[in-house]
Amino acid sequence: MNRPLLLLDLDGVLNPFGASTCPEGYVEHEFYPGQGPERYNPAHGGWIRELAAVTDPQWATSWGDDANDLLAPLLGLDPLPVVPFPPLPFPPAAKVPAIAAAAGDRPAAWIDDNHTGAGREWAASRSAPTLLVPVDSAIGWTRADVEAVLTWAGSLS
Repeated sequence: MNRPLLLLDLDGVLNPFGASTCPEGYVEHEFYPGQGPERYNPAHGGWIRELAAVTDPQWATSWGDDANDLLAPLLGLDPLPVVPFPPLPFPPAAKVPAIAAAAGDRPAAWIDDNHTGAGREWAASRSAPTLLVPVDSAIGWTRADVEAVLTWAGSLS
C-alpha cells in the first residue's frame, strides 16, 4: 500500500483566525502587510515532522507556495508539496477537485476547518482509506487531531 497522503490546510487550522484573541502558544505575525496578523504555533512544525514519519504531507491551502515561503521557515520545515487551488476568491467546495487529483488512489487524511458536503461525498465515495479531520477555526489544530491521524495511519499497515 502507498504511504498515506496528509493534506494540511492553513487558515482555520494552523492559523486559528476564528479565535477572538491569540490562543496560548500562538504568535501573531503579519505575513501579508496591511491585511492584519495571522497566527501560528511554533510547535506545529514538530507535529508536521512527526506526521511526516508516517504520511507524505502536502499543503492544501489557498496560501499556495506562500505556505513554504512565509510559514515553513518559521516552523523549521523544509518546503512541502503544494496542492494547486483555483485563484482566490473561490468557494470552499472548489478545493475538492484539486484534493481528489492530489490524492489519486492513495490513502489520504485531510485536515481542514471547512469540509463541505462535496468534500464529505468525495471522501465517502473513495475506495482508498480516507480520513477527514475537522478543525474548529476558533481553536485551531490540536494534539488530538494529530493523534487521530497517527492512529488512522497506523491502522493501515
